[in-house]
Amino acid sequence: MIRILLEFVRVIVITLFLGGLMGAIIKSIYKGLGIFIDDTNGSWLVGISILIILFVLYRNKLQFSGFYKGSETVKLSKTITIVCISCSIFMLMIAPVIH
Repeated sequence: MIRILLEFVRVIVITLFLGGLMGAIIKSIYKGLGIFIDDTNGSWLVGISILIILFVLYRNKLQFSGFYKGSETVKLSKTITIVCISCSIFMLMIAPVIH
């Protein structure tokens, strides 16, 4: 039970740290291009795309180095990984257009 709790805390820390870092990087890229999406609906798309990228990263890499060692820990299929990353990139590209 304690391993599950530790893994849950680990997921929250990873999401907050890497999500914040990725958000800052994406925001600085947009700012460098002269695009400001802070108070638009496009910022929601950026947040969702970051969460999708973190989900794929966790399921394909990070879950195997954590506290919880369950039998159902498997990588995402290559097709699912490609679809998720493609959707995420698409959302990042259309985020400046959505107001």
